[in-house]
Amino acid sequence: MTQLGFNIPLLIAFVINFLLLFGLLSVVLYKPVMKMLDERQAKIRESMEQAEAIKQQSERTEQDIKAQLQSAQIEAQKIVAQATQIGDKIKTEAKEEARLEAENMINKAKLEIERQREKDIQDLQKQFADIAILAAEKVIEETLDKDKHRKLIEEVITKDARFKQN
Repeated sequence: MTQLGFNIPLLIAFVINFLLLFGLLSVVLYKPVMKMLDERQAKIRESMEQAEAIKQQSERTEQDIKAQLQSAQIEAQKIVAQATQIGDKIKTEAKEEARLEAENMINKAKLEIERQREKDIQDLQKQFADIAILAAEKVIEETLDKDKHRKLIEEVITKDARFKQN
């Protein structure tokens, strides 16, 4: 082999050196690098799992928010419906109260008109009585002849008719 340019002892030394260097590098460099790469791969996997968990959590949160918004909209619609009902009820009560107040005012006015009418009738009766007394006084003062008596009665009736018209 020397003729081929191989030096066997040197070749064996190189192979032994190579194997020693390979063994030394695998223990000192390869295993720590592989360990570091495995740890890094585990961290990346863990980060990916956390990202997936966060994504799922955000989806659940988004669904919860949507459900709460729907619930809030339904509640708002209920509140608006209740407010409308209360407004209608208050409006109805106000109308009823106004109607009752108007009826009371009408009844009071009717009573006042009736009282005034009664008072006017009493006043007319008093005036008529006064006229009758005056007529009787005139009749007594004057002599009782038939012509004067008729004339006096006609005057009293005419005056009485005028009072009734007013």
